[in-house]
Amino acid sequence: MALLDELVALIAPPRCAVCAAPSGGRACEILCAACRRALPWLGADCCPRCALPLPHTRGAHCPAAGAAFHSAWAAVAYDGAARDALIALKFSAARPLADVMAAQIAAGAALDPRVALVAVPAHPRRRRARGFDPAELIAAALARRSGLPLVRPLRRGAGASRQLGASRAARRDAAGLDFRARGTAPKRVVLVDDVHTTGATLHACATALRRAGCRYIAAITWARTLDERPR
Repeated sequence: MALLDELVALIAPPRCAVCAAPSGGRACEILCAACRRALPWLGADCCPRCALPLPHTRGAHCPAAGAAFHSAWAAVAYDGAARDALIALKFSAARPLADVMAAQIAAGAALDPRVALVAVPAHPRRRRARGFDPAELIAAALARRSGLPLVRPLRRGAGASRQLGASRAARRDAAGLDFRARGTAPKRVVLVDDVHTTGATLHACATALRRAGCRYIAAITWARTLDERPR
């Protein structure tokens, strides 16, 4: 297999899914070194409640103060190379990027060994159109790397609205986010999604999981938008 990869790389050099530059000598490389270096990493100095960089006012002014999930964490800011990588994953079917994202989550997040992973379900129409669910790909790759179980108690109704790219008012309106849990949910879960915007989707999922018996919910995403920082 390694020899086959080398032959393929010689015939058709692998290119970065983000910038289309040659990504390296191996066919499995999906993100070039330059784009990896350009990722806007979020450091340790972020709010454990909403995942926004500090300083921002804690307590009642935190955007996640009333959220149904208990904590949030993200690896990168949704900007620059990170935004382009997510666009490539979601709209250009660059599926190997999901494993890169999962590896970066596994390297940076403190994953409790007692939790189960739950992917935020994509809208049924978008899942059919793409043929895959980006959050599910990331969660499955994270499960393989961490050894944590991946469970699927959540179902999403067809009436849910898109979050990323919607207006601020529309994103804050969680009424259209139809998530339901089947049966009894694990007591402790990590919700996995590709990007954390206002937190409305994560809140709706966490609310459904709480109704199904979940007692602790952490939200982990690869990217976090920064436009929700209080001004």
